[in-house]
Amino acid sequence: MAMGRTFRIKVRMRRFRRRYPKTAVAIRSFMIFSATFGAAYGFVSGSRSENSGYNPHAFAIGASFLFALACLGLATLSMRLRFVNKRLRTLAAHNETLIDRNWELKEAEERARSLFEQQGDLIVLRDHQGRITFANDAYCALAGQARSALIGTRFDFDLLEQADSARESSGTRIHDQKIATPLGARWIAWREGYVRLDAGQPAELQSVGRDVTDRTESERALSDARDQADAANRAKSRFLAMASHEIRTPLNGIIGMGGLLLDTTLTPEQTTYARAVKTSGEALMALIEELLDYSKIEAGKLDLEQRPFALFTLIEEMTELLAPRAQAKKLEIAAYVDERLPLEVVGDAARLRQVLLNLAGNAIKFTASGGVALIVEPGIWPNEISLLVRDTGIGIAPEAQSRIFREFEQADERVARTYGGTGLGLAISERIVKRMGGRITLESEPGKGSTFEVAVPLAASQAGAGPSAFPSPDLAGKSILLIADGIEASLIARRLERWGGQTCMVSDASVGEALLPERSWHAVLIDRALGPAVVDRLGQVARAHAAQRLVLLTSSSRHEKISAAFTGFLVKPLRAASLAARLALTPQVASPDLAPEPPVESTAGTVPAKGLSILVAEDNEINALLMRSLLGKLGHRTVIAVQGEAALESWLAASSAGTPYDLVLMDIQMPQLDGIETTKRIRAHEAATGGRHTPILALTANTLVEDRYACFEAGMNGFLIKPLDREKLEEALAGLAASRHLAV
Repeated sequence: MAMGRTFRIKVRMRRFRRRYPKTAVAIRSFMIFSATFGAAYGFVSGSRSENSGYNPHAFAIGASFLFALACLGLATLSMRLRFVNKRLRTLAAHNETLIDRNWELKEAEERARSLFEQQGDLIVLRDHQGRITFANDAYCALAGQARSALIGTRFDFDLLEQADSARESSGTRIHDQKIATPLGARWIAWREGYVRLDAGQPAELQSVGRDVTDRTESERALSDARDQADAANRAKSRFLAMASHEIRTPLNGIIGMGGLLLDTTLTPEQTTYARAVKTSGEALMALIEELLDYSKIEAGKLDLEQRPFALFTLIEEMTELLAPRAQAKKLEIAAYVDERLPLEVVGDAARLRQVLLNLAGNAIKFTASGGVALIVEPGIWPNEISLLVRDTGIGIAPEAQSRIFREFEQADERVARTYGGTGLGLAISERIVKRMGGRITLESEPGKGSTFEVAVPLAASQAGAGPSAFPSPDLAGKSILLIADGIEASLIARRLERWGGQTCMVSDASVGEALLPERSWHAVLIDRALGPAVVDRLGQVARAHAAQRLVLLTSSSRHEKISAAFTGFLVKPLRAASLAARLALTPQVASPDLAPEPPVESTAGTVPAKGLSILVAEDNEINALLMRSLLGKLGHRTVIAVQGEAALESWLAASSAGTPYDLVLMDIQMPQLDGIETTKRIRAHEAATGGRHTPILALTANTLVEDRYACFEAGMNGFLIKPLDREKLEEALAGLAASRHLAV
């Protein structure tokens, strides 16, 4: 209690001194003077008194003692003054620092306030009741009111549209609003969060908004443009699909009837005209396919399959497919697939074939002499395969090499007029290759030819890591003479050397004849292109010097009479397996029986022992006639229905009579009841009665993926794309018959 009272007294005295410093000094001076005067007066008076018993010695001692006390007091006071002065200097320095900091804080506050005021973003503070406690100039300008009019009010803009909001981890809310202002409708992006400005005061809601009207309108314009573009792409794709269907339907009749006409007895002039009609139809069909592929790529609907396929088979079959076109122009076409590559790879075989057919087809088109080579070998990266298409054609100028990969572009106008084409093939091929994760490059020199390289990643399948597709012959230490010239000869020599053979290739028949006696040859390969008489003479000379004597033929010359001096023949373009099998055979004695077989008559027109009963639902009269003729030539019995209802009734009648159809060929687009709905009703009836499942194949001119899915979802077993030809139809029927064990 006493300590508390003493402290309170001291505090009151200090407050008094601070409030009345002059009065405090006067009181202190008066008290010191009174004490000093009293003490001095008492001492003098006492010493002069008669009864004081004054002793000078005692007086001296006392005076000395008092002087010592005074000195001690003065020393103590001096030390205290020095300490106080030091404290004062420290306090003065600290005070100066505080003054500087206070000044800096005031400047920072002014800058912050100025920044808030001049900020282009909207800044507004509201208390817990929603009243505005602060609004910067931008907010006031947008509101069209003075700051003094806004402070203390619950003013807010009229809301026209509220976008989605989000909340950050810090608690800040982010949202966009479209508000009405005196300047018109504006989009504001708000960031709202609670802030505490003063300790002990409730937090206030701080809203910072940025005018994003231009950005939002641009984004919406872009979104609308994108939606319109997507809609236009969909409309374009649908239009192309419909146009394709409408064009394919008469094309089916043109190409099909042209094929049937060629099977009849015609004069040479009529045959020429009929072939021209069929060729023109096929050219128009190729153009339609290019346009459809381009539309799929533009719409982003190019889907790639990932399935294992045999790379050797793909390349060799494609080369054989192109061989008639090349040989018709007196060109060679050959393929070489490096044996280090896996047997099977995983990828989209159909799209890869499309790219290579386009490149090789262009090579044949733009080559007048020489040939075309397809070379497949490992790429520079793991799992990468390099496919080269090399020709000896007209070449491409350097300034045109990048332009030819653009849509509807060719090397120059002269080339376009001379060779034709749309300029879409390379653009489509490049996009397909890029979609596969690869690249396509070109090396060319005008007048010397071109080399297109397609490098794509194709990983080996699980079955592709096995042994080679065919046993390679052991040719180590064996000499082989190749008398031929051209691209295929060089590739044959390359393969023979790969198998270990000592290969000697010459292009001159006289040089080859001179080389024959120099050694014993394991095999001699002679190209029929050197001339029948020259080849026959070389075969006779080689009898005494070579165990294997093979002649290289084209498909057009394989039925010609060959000299008995040869032990066998190989048809160009050569398959690696055929060459390996022929060289691995035990040497045979020459015999006239080794000549090629005589041509075999086509059996396409022969009638099977038992044909299929086929219902054809086709509303186009010409296509119906074509289907009847094609199926009749293949030996099948055909019933035609021109509408979906008629097809359904015919199928129900046949099922009720106990003679169900073996197959239904269903056109997709028919009036009234279309092919999809007809198929669904047939499948529903089969499911309800538990009857026999009838195979149904779609006849469609639509090539879009969704149309194919619709066929399978309706219950169809497959589809045939118009225009049809006899080979495709026969292959489809044979495969279906084999899968269902039907007697054909």
